Amino acid sequence: MLMYEYKSQIFDTLNEISHTQSGKIMEAAQKAKEVMKHDGLIYVFGCGHSGILSEEVFYRAGGLGCVAPIFFPPLMLHVSASKSSKLEKQPGLAQQVIEEYKFTQRDMFFCISTSGINAVPIEVTETVRSQGVFTVAICSSAYFDKSVSSRSGRHLHEAADIWIDNMVPYGDACLQPKGSRVNTTPLSTIMGTFIINSILAESIELAIAEGIDVPIYLSGNVLGGSEENVKLINRYSSRIKSL
Repeated sequence: MLMYEYKSQIFDTLNEISHTQSGKIMEAAQKAKEVMKHDGLIYVFGCGHSGILSEEVFYRAGGLGCVAPIFFPPLMLHVSASKSSKLEKQPGLAQQVIEEYKFTQRDMFFCISTSGINAVPIEVTETVRSQGVFTVAICSSAYFDKSVSSRSGRHLHEAADIWIDNMVPYGDACLQPKGSRVNTTPLSTIMGTFIINSILAESIELAIAEGIDVPIYLSGNVLGGSEENVKLINRYSSRIKSL
């Protein structure tokens, strides 16, 4: 059954990430710990389906209160999926994407793009990094040799301070149903979610060990959760645009 093959693909890829990327995950976690120590923000950005991770770690039960997603509607699926695919390839949009965000050197920035070849993720990462913000790219090395010079001659992994390989295959889809001429069923969301949540979990443990105040949301559906969350909303609403 394809269900079992998909499960094997997921487990094998998770194990490969765990074995080969743990050092980079811990390096990113150390930086995230410093963000909490200095009351900074952890920005997360991606275009199209990569943007799902911006929502995954934002305002989430068990998630950090200092996470700030960068939402630019024209690059998101709910406005126009086909137009977002065209726009992410268009050079010169970086300033427009981030013009409402006030970065500081206390902050950290994640950019997620499995292919890493499109102009917007590369240029946004370069622009944010130029402001002294530590940047982390999550992308796939499967595109390094097949990216047609990554359209712009650059690749996202070269634009960031560190990059973490999500080990996703070229084209993302990992299954080939019997009789199908093309692959189906993506891996990138699951792998990206594992990577970024692992980084944040490790950062929380590091921060607690140093006695740092760790702002964590509770579920709004447990007793007292909403009341506790109001404190974080009040603390960050002036700095996190989407709160």
